[in-house]
Formats: sequence, structure tokens, C-alpha cells
Amino acid sequence: MPKSYLQVVLNLPLNQSFTYLDCENPDGKSRVGFRADLKFGNRRMTGFVISESESLPPDCPVEESKIRPILRILDDEALFDDEIIFLARWMSAYYLCSLGEAISAMLPSGKREVDAGGFSFIEETPETKARTLSDEQARAVEEILGIRNDKLAVSREQLSLEGESLPPGLQAALSPTPPSSGDTPQRPVSNLHYLYGATGTGKTEVFMQVCERLLALGKGVIYLVPEIGLTPQVTQAVVSRFGNTAAVLHSGLTPSQKLSEWRRILKREARIVIGARSAVFAPVPDLGMIIIDEEHDGSYKSGNSPRYHARQVAMYRCSKKKIPLLMGSATPSVEAWNMMEKGGIQRHTLTRRLAGGAMPEIKCVNLTALSMEGSISPVLQKEIEACLEEKRQVILFLNRRGFTHFFRCNSCGFELKCKNCSVSLTFHKAEKRLRCHYCGYSVSPPQSCPECGSLDVGYSGFGTEFIENEVKAKFPNARVVRLDTDSLSHKGELSEKIEAFKKGDYDILLGTQMVAKGLNFPNLKLVGVVLADTGLHMPDFRAAERTFSLITQVAGRAGRFFPDGKVLVQTYCPDASPIAYAVAGKTQEFYESELEVRKMLNFPPFSRLLRLVFRAPSEAQAFSGANGAAGILHQILRGLAAKPSKFQEAAMQSEILGPAECPLSKIAANYRQQIILRGPSVSLLQYMAQTFRDNFKSPGEVYIEYDVDPVSLL
Repeated sequence: MPKSYLQVVLNLPLNQSFTYLDCENPDGKSRVGFRADLKFGNRRMTGFVISESESLPPDCPVEESKIRPILRILDDEALFDDEIIFLARWMSAYYLCSLGEAISAMLPSGKREVDAGGFSFIEETPETKARTLSDEQARAVEEILGIRNDKLAVSREQLSLEGESLPPGLQAALSPTPPSSGDTPQRPVSNLHYLYGATGTGKTEVFMQVCERLLALGKGVIYLVPEIGLTPQVTQAVVSRFGNTAAVLHSGLTPSQKLSEWRRILKREARIVIGARSAVFAPVPDLGMIIIDEEHDGSYKSGNSPRYHARQVAMYRCSKKKIPLLMGSATPSVEAWNMMEKGGIQRHTLTRRLAGGAMPEIKCVNLTALSMEGSISPVLQKEIEACLEEKRQVILFLNRRGFTHFFRCNSCGFELKCKNCSVSLTFHKAEKRLRCHYCGYSVSPPQSCPECGSLDVGYSGFGTEFIENEVKAKFPNARVVRLDTDSLSHKGELSEKIEAFKKGDYDILLGTQMVAKGLNFPNLKLVGVVLADTGLHMPDFRAAERTFSLITQVAGRAGRFFPDGKVLVQTYCPDASPIAYAVAGKTQEFYESELEVRKMLNFPPFSRLLRLVFRAPSEAQAFSGANGAAGILHQILRGLAAKPSKFQEAAMQSEILGPAECPLSKIAANYRQQIILRGPSVSLLQYMAQTFRDNFKSPGEVYIEYDVDPVSLL
């Protein structure tokens, strides 16, 4: 029986594969795409088989007698194919991670299959049938699929029989190979599409009908939604509309349930995959399109290695397969808006709110001019009272968790910060503790100032718990429910509370950004943004974009079904451009002004960034690691700028920022320093970081994170 040598990669930051022996394969079945249980050093690990051979590979650094056998193969059938390996190689090169780390991020980690369960929302959503589209929506569907109206009327049976006689535009959009030069299909300018429209203009229905037509043609679809917005509403709609053909991948599933869904996708039992960020890797056979709902959302970027962005991965997959990528949002990311303006992405605009509700009336409440007790201004209080009188509902939104913002001494100004992270501790009244929201450290609140001994201490700022108490005191007869990660204790509680609010069991809903996502409440009249400035003072170049997006998205909750919706935005900075433009509904003007600022400061989309973070248990170690690295990176950049090569011109326009302390200079007992590489070419920055990584051994306990195209610089 011939011995089989397997090339295996591991979920470790090691840029190489390892050779193992497969002794128990009597049928000689290929092992590529399987996971293997094996010993690596003294550790037992899961390896991913990426290739195999009957003889020892010539470049194997170990002699044959030293090759270890695998312990066992973990799967009955292959879990990934060449397309996944190819995509993982691209990810490894683009995001500066190992091939094993890339494959591991893509695959479910379950060891056995179980019934996935837990997402049959069929009873809860009436929208199981397609709605009649408005003219705007119908035009968007046509343009996205490249088909004309007469073709949209054909039945599913006809569509699946049409085969080669498909309209040329749709054939081109779905064709895995580019049309020959003799053809003249109505091929879109680009395979990138953007469905842009205010909240309530019916973007979800366009997504659904596009899915329906693709499924009727035997194509599969990946439908991405933000992690935090994986509230049942879109998921319900997809599952109820498409039944068993839908697979749901989200963080609430156990690894084994995810594995079970992955197998259903591979077996073509599930043709439409809905899920958060990692669903972009789903092995959908005959993939016809990827849809990214709420494209602007930060949760599409992974916070751990590999630090991939689902939008970039989707763009890459779609361009390789020559299929359309469809994105959508009421507040596109600045990068996406810029590409639409330049014609790199086709924009399809929806302007009409379908439920008949007008865009709500938005007013600013300038807190600087008011002396107030607590966090609810007299103006907001009066509006809430009027709303409750009418038996209508209210949402109060605050982008801050906890009871109050931070502990502060009024005598010397001392603020109590986390001993592991350099962020203010948040007071939680229910447990009478000050808690850190980065590492979980907690402490009892001191009675006097630890710095000067003064008894004049208190809490500045306010959080959702604080507002909950204030609301209950000011409106004793109102039924109040709070929605943030602290108030949710069991699985399914989020959907239960949202459903109860929708049914009218509560009058006032308080919450963090969970309530900003596409939720529809028919009896909602008033939305109050308690403090719009919370994210504005973050030391991050995207702070303005996030603030604008948040106010616009939250405001979109009101007036969905009634023409008298109101939004009150409380702020200390009413003239700050993101707040002023969001309140005035001036979207175009906001993007123009923000793009001007970005251009002036040379931030994306006018440059590319690559961030290196140096983490270490001591400040001195982090500083010396970052300092040493900066010296080497400057040397690499000078070398590239000095001699002719494909990188020379870009190198002359690139720069190295830092090293500097990260805005959050300490997280989980680790000190953090950062270096930011900035320039016109991302491949130059990747080359610099790759060269540095391959030739530089980080000292002792310094760990280096590589983040290509970072979304947050905190």
C-alpha cells in the first residue's frame, strides 16, 4: 500500500506547511480538504490538508524516518476545496497572516455534526410572499441583474428552463467566464452595485427579489448582515421566504451546529446563506451573488488575526467568479460613497418610503444653553410626556453602556481608570461595581478620592442604566425596557424584548447601537438621541463618519409608518458637521465635506493605511519593540525610494507615523504602541510589513499585530 504524505497547515502564525504521514487510507482516497487530528511538538492540534503526494516532497527539511503519522482524519467528506485554498492564499498574502490562520478563520470548528436548530422564525413573520415592487425597486432589480421588465415577469419554471436563452445582461452577470469579444452583452460597467436609500425605502425587498430570481436560476447567494444587527428581523424574512433552502450562520450557533450548516451548503441543500462576517467564506456551489446589507457597519472587519474585512473578501470572490456584488445602506462608508461618485460602483437609489411615512422631523437640543438635572432635557421630557399621552412609543438611544460614565474627583480632577487598560471605569449600579468594558476588571467604588483624599467625588457622564433610573423616576407610569449587552442574559432575549416592544408591551425602549439597526416599530413616534457627541471625540479619523451614520440610522426608526415621527438630538456640539448635516438630512453635503477633510489630512480613501500594534506586559518592552521596528521600517522605505523598482514612485510618497502610544494604551494588562504606514499603494505597505516580518524577530514578550486597512485606530 503506497504511503501518502500530507502537506498540512495549522492555525499558528507560521508561514509554512508541515509534512505528515497518512498510514490508514486503504482506499487511497484523496485527503485534500480534510481536517486531521495530529501532534505538533507536544500539542495536540487540528491541521488542514492542502496537498498530498506519494513520495516525500523534495523540499521537506526532515528525513523520512522522522515524519510523524497523523492521529486520525476528522471528517467523512472534504470540508473545503481548491477555491477555499486559493482564497486562503490570497488572504494570507493580503492580510499578512499564515495560510493556516486564514483557513481556520474560514471553516467551522465543530468536531461532529448536530442539528443546527434555533432559527425557525416562520410563525413570527407574515412577509413570506414577495411584495409587489414599486417602480424604483423594480428598476433597481432590473439594473442589478441586467434584465428588462418584460423578462422579470417570467415564472420560476420558465426561468429555470431558459438556460442559454437568458437575457444577455443576466447571462453575463452570472457567467463564470467572461463573454468572448464577439458578444456584446449589456454588461454592467462594473460587477459592483450599491442600493442606496434612506431607512424605510424597501432595500430588503429588493435584496429578497434579487435572491429569488438567482435561486430560480439554480444559483446560490450569500447574504451578509452585521453581527450586532443579526436581530431576527432580516433573518426571519429570509428564512420565512426561502424556508429550508436558507442556512443561517451566526455566533449564537455552537461549532457543531455551524459544521452541520456548512455540510448542508456543500450538499446543495441550502442555496442561500445568511450570516455575519464569516459567512462570506461559505462554500456555496454555483455562487451567483454576494449581498452586503448595512455595508458601512464596523463589525464586517475582524478584530483578530487574520484581520480581514468581509467587504474586501466579497469583492475578491466576486471579481474572481465574475459575479455581481450588491451592497446597501442608508449611510454608505466614505470609501464606498467615493467609489460611487467616481463610477467604480454602480449606484441604484431608492427615494420613496414605502409605508407612506414621511422622513421624521429632526430637531437639535443644544445642551450647552440648558441647566439640567440628569440627562433628559426639559424639551425631550415634554415630548416624551406628549407621546405617552397619545399611547405612542418612544426609543431613547445612547451610545454608552453602564450606570454612569466615570468616577471623577471634583477637587483635583482625578479620574479612576482601569489598572489593566487606560480607559475610564464604568459604574454599574445593580452590582455596585466600577467595571472596565475592555478587559472586565472590576472594583468597588471608593468613598474618597484616591489621589487627594477629597470627599467631593462623583460620577460624570451617564449610561443606559443611569437613564433607565431617571426615566422610571420621571415617567412612573411608563413601561420601560432596556436593550444593551449588559441587560441581555440569555439566548433569544434580544428578539423577545424587540418583539414585546413591537407588540406594544412597553412604552419606552432604551438602548445602545443595537436599536439603531433596521428595526421597524409601527407605533413608534419619538426617538431621542440622549447624547450625540459620545463618539465624536474619539481619537480616530472615522469618528465623524460614525457619528453621522449613527444619528441618521437612529433617526430612520421614527416616521416609518406615521407621518408625524419626531427625532430629538441632544448635543453639546450642534454645529459639528456630522451632527448638523445628519439633523438637516444633508447626506450629500456631509460626504462632500468629509471627503474634503480626508483629502486634506491624507486619510482613506485618499491613501492606504497599514497598522502595526506592539503589545507587551511592560511599557518599556512595548516602546523598545516599536522603536526598533520603526528604525527598520524607515530603512526599508528609504531603500525602496532610492532604487528603481515598481515600488519606487509609491515609496517616495509614503510615510511612517509613530511609534506612538495607542489611544487605548493598555488593554488586558498589555501596554500598546503603534506604527502606521501610510501611502498611495497598499501593495507597497504590505511589502514593507512582510519584509519586516520575515527579517525581524520580535524581542521576548512583544507581540506584533498586523492590520491592513484598519477600521479603527484605537
